[in-house]
Amino acid sequence: MAKNDGARSPGAGADPGEPRWAGEQLGLPETGPGSMAPWSRRIIALFIDWGLALLISLTWFDGNELVTLGVFAATEILFIGLLGVTVGKRLMRIQVVRGNNIPGPLWSAVRTLLLMLILPAIIIGSDSRGAHDRAAGTVQLRM
Repeated sequence: MAKNDGARSPGAGADPGEPRWAGEQLGLPETGPGSMAPWSRRIIALFIDWGLALLISLTWFDGNELVTLGVFAATEILFIGLLGVTVGKRLMRIQVVRGNNIPGPLWSAVRTLLLMLILPAIIIGSDSRGAHDRAAGTVQLRM
């Protein structure tokens, strides 16, 4: 008989319905380019993008809150819709994709409007995506 030294094979003892890593249910690799971007990078990218929107608002519009929100929404929709990245996401090496393509302006707008409601962004599903990404069919990947 083989001696059990306490080592487990991958997935041993895990709930068979539970994904072993973020993005497994979506067919994404566990690590490296093309894998799900970690939450730490996503949050830092969001703060960078919000900070840039605030800087633009402070510089030209006296820090008006509605202008800040509008600048943030416009940059998210345009940059993600056309390029798949924002300045913050590019600095954090994250891209937003829908299938194998960039989301396009329509799905980027859906994603951004839900992100701005905050609650959908913090409702995380079993696939490690926020409700705003699930609704738009998008995923944030490492570059």
